[in-house]
Amino acid sequence: MLKFLTVVLLLALFVTTMAQRSSPRTSQNSLPSGYWTLEKSQPIVDKTQTIRLAPDLSQLSEGERKAVEKLLEVGKIFQQLYEEQRHSEALSSYVVLEQLDKRMRSPKETQNLLTLYRLFQGPIATTLENKREPFLPVQPITPGKNMYPPGVKKEDLETDRLVPWTPQTQAKLLDQRSVVRVAHPLNLHADIERLKKYPALSVLHPKLLGELEEIERSRRVYQPRNRLPDAQIGYYAVPYAVAYADELMKAYGLLNEAADLVDKDDPEFARYLRNRSRDLLSNDYESGDASWVTGRFKNLNAQIGSYETYDDELYSVKTFFAFSLLLTRQQETNALRQAMKGLQALEDSLPYQQHKKVREDIPVGVYDVVADFGQARGGNTATILPNESYLARRYGRTILLRANIMRDRDIFEGTSSTFAAAVGSEQAKVLTNEGSFYRTLWHEVGHYLGVDRTRNDRDLDEALQDNSNTLEEMKADLVSLFVAEALRKNGYYTDAQLKSVYAGGVLRVLQNNKPRRDQPYNTMQLMQWNYFLENGLLSFDQSTKTLKIHYDKYHDVVGKMLARTLAVQYEGDKAASDKFIDQYTMWDENLHGVVAANIRAQQRYRFRLFKYAALAE
Repeated sequence: MLKFLTVVLLLALFVTTMAQRSSPRTSQNSLPSGYWTLEKSQPIVDKTQTIRLAPDLSQLSEGERKAVEKLLEVGKIFQQLYEEQRHSEALSSYVVLEQLDKRMRSPKETQNLLTLYRLFQGPIATTLENKREPFLPVQPITPGKNMYPPGVKKEDLETDRLVPWTPQTQAKLLDQRSVVRVAHPLNLHADIERLKKYPALSVLHPKLLGELEEIERSRRVYQPRNRLPDAQIGYYAVPYAVAYADELMKAYGLLNEAADLVDKDDPEFARYLRNRSRDLLSNDYESGDASWVTGRFKNLNAQIGSYETYDDELYSVKTFFAFSLLLTRQQETNALRQAMKGLQALEDSLPYQQHKKVREDIPVGVYDVVADFGQARGGNTATILPNESYLARRYGRTILLRANIMRDRDIFEGTSSTFAAAVGSEQAKVLTNEGSFYRTLWHEVGHYLGVDRTRNDRDLDEALQDNSNTLEEMKADLVSLFVAEALRKNGYYTDAQLKSVYAGGVLRVLQNNKPRRDQPYNTMQLMQWNYFLENGLLSFDQSTKTLKIHYDKYHDVVGKMLARTLAVQYEGDKAASDKFIDQYTMWDENLHGVVAANIRAQQRYRFRLFKYAALAE
């Protein structure tokens, strides 16, 4: 009997050992160095809400449905380009992570990391403390992302010994759709070969090949073994069309295929797709933007290209790829276009002297998101484009309202609890989903109104640099709140809607953590919060630890802050804009910190992960 028990015990031990060897290792020590453990990843995953968007596409024709498939493929290309733009190791680190997950048989550790990559669109996470940290073994984030040489600083570019910082050089290096490279022979050779590989690019950029070859000849004296600093080698820039030639040539083909598929049902949309396909190769968006803004499309619309500069924290000039495929809510769109009249009168009412003539037939549309990619992904509620002032003057701008995000019940419930935590449940009752919709709409219109050039006729981006986005977003916020009173007087809003819009303006400024200076949205929201407190629109009740909204002061206080913002933009003085921002970004733990803590305590979720039925997610 003893021998029998011994054999049984040995057999059990053998089976257990083999099972341990064959099963995935799920302890925290199972991940290689540099990968976040469950201890770090799980708190963020727990605070992430998944929203699935699944609009009804049954209204589409057969050609439109086939075109959707082509357009989604373009979106996937843009998604990869965006990730590459933000971090040089993004795509390679994701491949390694997928392989690790497969090798380990998909334990929770690696599944969490895959979720974080999707959530943050790359290997850098934003922690619950609002810090940015790599969760994969990659280099930390840099202000210039992957649009400039690794670790380059402004002074490196501006004191380049080999290429003087002339207006011509500056224009090339700081072009909104160019990648800056070290003038190393390997980089130059690769870019020259791309131009030769695609003759169309040489035709559309006729001088570029000769310029690159001339730089290459002047750099042949460089010897890698000398290990010269990059600034002594020099820098140059190539347009996106060359830097991402393989990807954009593929997107060009897919956009033309989609255009052919919709040509019968929607020829204007087809023309836009063809124009935009050429834009991607020419690096000049005018033809596509003109046909986009002035077109009257039927069932589909799409934001295609690189427009926004929020990810460039070095100069705030490089645009990042985004793609949105949208399904038109035709009845709501028609009604909204009828309602939006009298924009010139609203422009003339703004508190500044340099009023401009504006188009009153802004092409605004209400849409359901089919799928978002790149910089557009992540709960983007509305967009107004293009951003270039000369294009806006020539053709106007288009406003895209993403209704199935703005009106999502789960999202609104989350924002309502945030508001109640800050102002109390009684004051929070006035906030409605409708109020948030209108505040967002008029925020986008706010970009269209007000200052768009400095006193000496410079672009705001050029003059204010990394402050331009902060001030432009704040201007749009304040315009949306300032014109609300006039809209109520002309019957556009009811009293209840006006108050809800005002409540949404307060919700907008609340923060659950102290913002980083490189966060333009959060920074301008904190500025408004402090200005509202300083001028009595808001007050803080020490006994209840909540804020009180004084609606009787709302219009005047917003008008004062808007006037100052417009003045700073018009003057175009970078130092003055720094001073303005510094003045209103103070953080008091006994006030801001208390409200933020109350918000965090009530927030079930801090992040949202969007998935799309159109992508079979």
